Amino acid sequence: MSETLELAQALIHRPSVTPADAGCQHLIAERLEAVGFTAEWLPFGEVTNLWAHRGHGRPLLCFLGHTDVVPTGPESAWAHPPFQPVVADGQLYGRGAADMKGSVAAFTVAAERFAADHPEHRGAIAVLLTSDEEGPARDGTRRVVEALGERGEAIDYCLVGEPTSRERLGDALRVGRRGSLSGRLTIHGEQGHVAYPQRAVNPIHRFAPALAELAETEWDAGDDYFPPTSLQFSNIQAGTGADNVIPGALEAVFNLRYSPAVDAEQLQARIEAILDRHGLERTLEWRHSGEPFGTYGGALVEAVEAAVAARTGAAPARSTAGGTSDGRFVAPTGAQVVELGPLNATIHKANEHVAVADLEALEAIYYDILRRLLLA
Repeated sequence: MSETLELAQALIHRPSVTPADAGCQHLIAERLEAVGFTAEWLPFGEVTNLWAHRGHGRPLLCFLGHTDVVPTGPESAWAHPPFQPVVADGQLYGRGAADMKGSVAAFTVAAERFAADHPEHRGAIAVLLTSDEEGPARDGTRRVVEALGERGEAIDYCLVGEPTSRERLGDALRVGRRGSLSGRLTIHGEQGHVAYPQRAVNPIHRFAPALAELAETEWDAGDDYFPPTSLQFSNIQAGTGADNVIPGALEAVFNLRYSPAVDAEQLQARIEAILDRHGLERTLEWRHSGEPFGTYGGALVEAVEAAVAARTGAAPARSTAGGTSDGRFVAPTGAQVVELGPLNATIHKANEHVAVADLEALEAIYYDILRRLLLA
């Protein structure tokens, strides 16, 4: 059994449903300390954060990951208990196998092996782990990056182990992510009897034309790396449950994944203007969880592409698809940030799994990236 597989199994065995870490980071810290890393604990609230650092000077290459996982859902939907890792038909099954304990195991073993092989490497290596990526993401990477900045530590290269691959390992490299802006909207009406609509204000009817306009609006055209901004309503609720009552309010939740062609303030202003135009009495609460970011070239992208091509025979396609990641907290510091990890087809699903061969190949790719960036 490879070290990467063994470590991935040990991590999966720990039921670290967000924000719990369940001892995952202590296991990794012990391993890294054995090859010269200094482990520093930066807990905030209920969240466990590990900053493990080795070496001095620049560049500083940081592997960024998370040890928390999403809930399993009904265990009856799993072929194997979700926190009892099982290898079957060349696949490692368990919650977090792909997102992202497999990647964490791969880059931990790569860092161990590289430090042992090249103890006098140039620059520094860091591993940043949090148990707050799958949750609110308030007390995890965001807070650690703030703490590092306050004491003058800067990350040059940040490699995030998110599951980026689509059909085969290494076929996609995330070079950026869209921004995320959410709104919680309440349309205020007046409750009444459906037989006397003149004595009520139906918020469903009032909102329908505005909803149609919002859904049809083109917010921008995107660019060479980012698709156009997308607005999606995820929840709409109104009514008392009775068929003879006009509701007094409608509640809706929506999200925009937006490109660098616009900013959050512009989007908010345009949405407010549409609602104003339809004369809607409302309450609207905004939550902005991340700016768009991108690394479109530079030493890190080149090293990752070369390492993937050397291992798989083909360079990855550059992509900005998907949701958000903790890379959004590192990019504003000026670091080059990219994401590379295993297949994402089963993440957050029952029977989440990752190919054992891909874990071992990923560890080799991470090692090669270290070699390309930190050997003179």
